[in-house]
Amino acid sequence: MKFIQTDKAPLPGGHYSQAVVAGGFIFVAGQLPFDAARPGHLAEGVGAQAMQALENVRHVLEAAGASMQHIVNATIFVTDMAHWPEVNRVYAQALKEHRPARTVAVSSQLHYGALVEVQVTAVLAAD
Repeated sequence: MKFIQTDKAPLPGGHYSQAVVAGGFIFVAGQLPFDAARPGHLAEGVGAQAMQALENVRHVLEAAGASMQHIVNATIFVTDMAHWPEVNRVYAQALKEHRPARTVAVSSQLHYGALVEVQVTAVLAAD
């Protein structure tokens, strides 16, 4: 196993890694909508939060040697399904034509009052 850490995404606030590479896959921990350059600052609105969480995923994947196009599965947590149309719009914009498997789950309460959290599994980019 290889443990991934980048200062371009928020550092873990607990006993976990931003990502783990194992068996040809990259397992990215749930990314909240915080900007590593502005610690403690939560993006305003669900669209901005979804964009920031996806940017954090991108940074972690790049640190592992992959890209958003290597995602095979995504789980998106939202605090309210009413947010889903905006989150889906931002998600589609970030992934363009790429369509990995995806699950959407409602979690009534995400850490630090976030409205969205994104967790992905990706394949390791071939050299």
